[in-house]
Amino acid sequence: MEQTIQRLEFLCDTIPSLLHRLDEITISFKPSPNKWSKKEIIGHLIDSATNNHQRFIRGQFEDLPRIAYNQDSWNTYSYHQLIKTHQLITFWETYNRQLLAIIKHIPEERLSRQVHTGQKTHSLKFLINDYMEHLEHHLKQLVSY
Repeated sequence: MEQTIQRLEFLCDTIPSLLHRLDEITISFKPSPNKWSKKEIIGHLIDSATNNHQRFIRGQFEDLPRIAYNQDSWNTYSYHQLIKTHQLITFWETYNRQLLAIIKHIPEERLSRQVHTGQKTHSLKFLINDYMEHLEHHLKQLVSY
């Protein structure tokens, strides 16, 4: 878990400044009507953080909570494309720093507790590591030109 914590700390410290360098045209550009803009990808990462926040908390005390979400609907009805870019970036950073603080405090013995994510059941440890991989995948999309 220590490596995951260090990775998330690094991302929280470095990604916001990289995202703030993107101009509004680049960050808002939609490659096609059905593809997300970079701004919507940031929003998707916020939606992912929101749902994983539920998983990381409820998974510690509920017996097999079911926490699934439809990422496309969340993106559409969160209106990320219409929200100020600075606000999205700041919220992404703040939310991930909050998740980081939570992850640091989860006792080792709770990491094996299970959460149902819609189609599968996973341990909290798996979900935390999977969250990081998902986050890094999309952040690479955001900072590549």
